[in-house]
Amino acid sequence: MDPFRLIIDGKKVPTKQCFEVLNPATEKPAGLAPLAEAEHLEDAVRVAKAAFKSWRNESERKRQTACLRIAEIIEAHAEELAQLLTAEQGKPLNGMGSRWEVGGAVAWTRYTASLSLPMKLLQDNNDGRVEIYRMPIGVVGSITPWNFPVMIAIWHMIPAILAGNTVVIKPSPYTPLATLRLVELMNQVLPRGVVNCVTGDDTIGPLMTGHKDIGKIVFTGSTGTGRRIMASAAETMKRLTLELGGNDAGIVLPDVDPKQIAERLFWGAFINGGQTCAALKRLYVHDDVYEDVCEELVRFARKVPVGIGSDESVMIGPVQNARQLEIVTDLVEDARPKGRVLLGGDAPSRNGRKQGYFFPLTIIADLKNGDRLVDEEQFGPVLPVIRYSDIDEAVDKANDNPNGLGGSVWGRDINAARSIAARLECGSVWINRHGAIQPNAPFGGVKQSGIGVEFGEEGLAEYTNLQVVFS
Repeated sequence: MDPFRLIIDGKKVPTKQCFEVLNPATEKPAGLAPLAEAEHLEDAVRVAKAAFKSWRNESERKRQTACLRIAEIIEAHAEELAQLLTAEQGKPLNGMGSRWEVGGAVAWTRYTASLSLPMKLLQDNNDGRVEIYRMPIGVVGSITPWNFPVMIAIWHMIPAILAGNTVVIKPSPYTPLATLRLVELMNQVLPRGVVNCVTGDDTIGPLMTGHKDIGKIVFTGSTGTGRRIMASAAETMKRLTLELGGNDAGIVLPDVDPKQIAERLFWGAFINGGQTCAALKRLYVHDDVYEDVCEELVRFARKVPVGIGSDESVMIGPVQNARQLEIVTDLVEDARPKGRVLLGGDAPSRNGRKQGYFFPLTIIADLKNGDRLVDEEQFGPVLPVIRYSDIDEAVDKANDNPNGLGGSVWGRDINAARSIAARLECGSVWINRHGAIQPNAPFGGVKQSGIGVEFGEEGLAEYTNLQVVFS
């Protein structure tokens, strides 16, 4: 198969070496990605820095128009990108899979293109005039994860270029192919050097976070990596947006109808096979409805087809990589003797198992805080269910975690649910649903789940420096 190329200064750039990108459903190569070296990153930053000089001076209207043209070209190549995404990431084509992700990328691009950060007049009187401007930062370094390679790349890049910055993006080595193609398409409508893509191993990221000519890093991924990025970026005082790990808790109140909420509970937890930062990862259920909620969750889960993502009937694919499969397996093995396995739970054996990094949909009841599957982020198709009898206790247990990305409250009495939601220590709270983000609503975490926000005007402003002009 022909290898993909880096995209630098609007051109395809070959590398001395390539690396295989595996399809997690078959463990066979999905493609060959270019292995960038330090000099490739230097070239990418250099051309991005040069392009910034002119791009920052383009009118906001012209940058908005460019973003709309990007949405059009993504939409025109939607099926190509979806097929590539399924091949390297493993998620299904249908449901909330690759076609949904690419469609979301189009919608996010279009909405973001409508945003504006105009001058704000703070004062205009006999004492003088004071104006506030939002100025672009410069070169933005984007480091993206493997769970939503296309969508998150768009979340990083579109507000960056709309604000007048230029971009060097490094996708995960597990899923670089769709991002390379996406950036290639974007270069058909953008000036050369505005968006560049380098792919490679874990040596490239630290070079980006410490680079003197990169003014901002935007990163989505684990809290551990986020800490290292903060430390590296401190040398040059880079601006940062970090969307880090989550261990989202859901609290089910005693007045729910278990049958009515089962489907939404399931997809809140198992979207993308549970490989979602803001997925429901711990479920606290009141005594009065505990067994019924467990029963309805299992009943719905049994109907959801799992398999190779290219099968049009499949709704959930494999775990994306072997290392993540090991993490999920380890947490489930630790939880099995401590709880009650309601569904799944049988760890796949490397000897004799079918190809692919598949783990069965798993629901384990009767666990508690202190159990690893409750305390640690599983990032896979597994949900622990915890019983509670006192709502104050449930809130305390939900908050007893270093993460604070999202949370949810489930109940018929919306006012009661809202009052409980206000007590949860997280950046987003949903009522009777979980994880439903949208482009006009800011999204970000508290505690160790990150710094800054994405989406909407607040997210766009994160790609700017504030400048005050006195006259």
